[in-house]
Amino acid sequence: MLEVRDLQVSYGAAPALWGVSFDLRPHELLCTVGPNGAGKTTLINTLAGVLRARSGRILLEGRDITALPAHRFCEAGIALVPEGRRLFTTMSVRENLEIGSLLPAAKARRADSLAAVLALFPALEAKLEQTAGELSGGQQQMVAIGRALMARPKLLLLDEPSLGLSPLIVSEMFSAIARVHREGTAVLLVEQNVGTALRVAERAYVLEEGRMVADGTPDELMARDEIRRAYLGI
Repeated sequence: MLEVRDLQVSYGAAPALWGVSFDLRPHELLCTVGPNGAGKTTLINTLAGVLRARSGRILLEGRDITALPAHRFCEAGIALVPEGRRLFTTMSVRENLEIGSLLPAAKARRADSLAAVLALFPALEAKLEQTAGELSGGQQQMVAIGRALMARPKLLLLDEPSLGLSPLIVSEMFSAIARVHREGTAVLLVEQNVGTALRVAERAYVLEEGRMVADGTPDELMARDEIRRAYLGI
């Protein structure tokens, strides 16, 4: 479904990703893990169109989207849940969710999408008219994920969804992510919480200093002592 080939990204003259190549299969839940500063957020922001690749190719269902304008990535079927949630905190929960469905195809099915989001996160139903800034961190993360799902994406990108959340809320959040995946949406997850990420993923890539250094199933990676010690913090 997603093919990344020899991706290189820089911040000015400073390179951040070098020669990154990987595939994400249709309906797969794939995670990218690695230490702080490895380039995980750079990678996911480039795949969302937020950052521009210096070279390389990004193909979605065989279509080269590398040079698309940033706003066209969502139209192509990609939705991003950014690190830190980035909600409009003075707007209501309902308004934040509806912002995710502004494209014509998504807007036409807004009511169905909202019902699906509330089924995934029942706690939001009573909060729809509250401002997003009044919510707890966990509820705000629910809104951020719900907003992305309102776009009805083919590929959902999640950047550190567990950041700043309690263990109980993290467990609930990853259960919801697994459910989204089971219902047919492909998911690419970037996550610092390695153990939790590997429990839900089908395959994983390890990123270090801007390069992919290992890949495999979670069991395969966890079986390699050097990977556990050097890259996974286990």
